[in-house]
Amino acid sequence: MIAGVDEAGRGPLAGSVVAAAVILDPARPIAGLADSKKLSEAKRDALAPLIRERALAWCVAEASAAEIDTLNILQATMLAMRRTVEGLSVTPGEVLIDGNRVPKGLLVPARAIVKGDALEPAISAASILAKTVRDAQLLALDARHPGYGFARHKGYPTPEHLAAIERLGVLPEHRKSFAPVRRLLDAAQGSLF
Repeated sequence: MIAGVDEAGRGPLAGSVVAAAVILDPARPIAGLADSKKLSEAKRDALAPLIRERALAWCVAEASAAEIDTLNILQATMLAMRRTVEGLSVTPGEVLIDGNRVPKGLLVPARAIVKGDALEPAISAASILAKTVRDAQLLALDARHPGYGFARHKGYPTPEHLAAIERLGVLPEHRKSFAPVRRLLDAAQGSLF
C-alpha cells in the first residue's frame, strides 16, 4: 500500500502549512485526480469528498504559523508531512512524497518524487486534500478578519495583502519570520522610538 503525501501553503505570509497523506483504494478509483494547482477550485472541492470517501486511509495535519516561525518553513513542512503519515489509520508499505526531500523520522520507507503531484495519483489526491483544507482555513480567517482579503489571496504576498497588513497590522496568524511581515513589524517598531 502506497501513501501519497503533499502540502499546501509554503509560500503565503499567513496561516498554517497543511499536509495530507492518502492511500488510495484500487477497487474504488477516482477520476480526475491531478495536481491541485492545475484544477479549478470547484473541481478540487468536488474531488475532496470523493477522496475522503473512497480512500483506504487519509490524514490531514499542519504546522502552525508559530511553528513555522520557530522551525523555518522547510522544517515545519517536514513536520506537517510526518504528522500526516503518523496519523494514517493504515500503515503504508511505502510513502511517496511530492518534492525533493523526505521528512526525517518516518518509520516506513519513503522517497521523494519531483513533480509527484502530477505523476502519482495518491500524491495528487493528497495535494487536493491539503489545498482544500488550507483554503477553508483561509476563508475562516477572512471571516474573522475581513479587512485583509484572505478569501481572495489566501495569504499570499499580494499587493492587496501587504497593504492590508500595513494598514491593519500583523495578526497572530501571520508568519513573523517571513521577510515582508518582518519588515512591517520592524518599521512599526521603529516608528515607536
